[in-house]
Amino acid sequence: MNKKKDTIAILMGGLSDERNISILTGKACCKALIKKGYKINKIDPKDNLLYELKKTKPKKVFNALHGRYGEDGFVQNILEYLKIPYTHSGVLASTLAMDKVLSKIIFIKNNFLVPKYILLENVSKNEISKKLKTKNIKFPTVIKPTNEGSSLGVYICKNLSELYKNYKKLRNYKKVIVEQYIPGREIQVAVKGNKALGAIELVPKRKFYDYKAKYSTRANTKHIMPAPINKKKYNEVLLIAKKAHKVLGCKGITRSDFRFYKNKFYLLELNTQPGMTNLSLVPEIALNQGIKFEELIDWMIKDASLNR
Repeated sequence: MNKKKDTIAILMGGLSDERNISILTGKACCKALIKKGYKINKIDPKDNLLYELKKTKPKKVFNALHGRYGEDGFVQNILEYLKIPYTHSGVLASTLAMDKVLSKIIFIKNNFLVPKYILLENVSKNEISKKLKTKNIKFPTVIKPTNEGSSLGVYICKNLSELYKNYKKLRNYKKVIVEQYIPGREIQVAVKGNKALGAIELVPKRKFYDYKAKYSTRANTKHIMPAPINKKKYNEVLLIAKKAHKVLGCKGITRSDFRFYKNKFYLLELNTQPGMTNLSLVPEIALNQGIKFEELIDWMIKDASLNR
């Protein structure tokens, strides 16, 4: 198959709060694929996605979307319906990974160590307090939507009043999750296909690796690659990430986020569509393994398929 005859549609932008980051990811991936000889057609799903895909008839789709409607199974369903091979994980794995409660249930059943949590759906301050006591969750806690990415809507809360105040900020979301805050070191692992590529440690200058730390400037966060932990623990976290990728049924590239505390790895969440910008972690981890950005993106489009 001659790559120069292939037309690749890159989905970028979209309707989520991560639209701007998706555009950055899309632009970077466009440049990489053009360098590899592909013809590129940029499509923004905020317009008529079905019409654009039927009109352009791409050979494959590179899904550069982030957040809701892009990595939660919605777009994946459309691409399966149109029988257009696409990158990243399929419908079910995307849905499970995006839902922080469903993914935790699966992780717990597979003996992963995860923070204790409660689910909030239109509850009072007193009800929140009771739920926390039932699960023996102490402050500080982390509150966040169940279906957002890039640390959007995430707050660290020191007491019940602060927790309830931030909960009210998230009332636009139907479901909100509260977790036990896990201190310790922030470790993230990239998985490519069936192989864990490596682990990186993040040392944010802010409270945690939030949206601003991820996407404003590298100066906000120190990246240490490979993560400076002993060989045995390093291999352990790679194995956990690979297993998490597998139990959710993921494909292509994923990134798993951990906290390393008291010599144990707590799995916080798994991202099926990690960023691909000049500040993104997966390309940095891949480069440490000798995989250049263009080669990584080329592998992803070659890996694209249906029934993922």
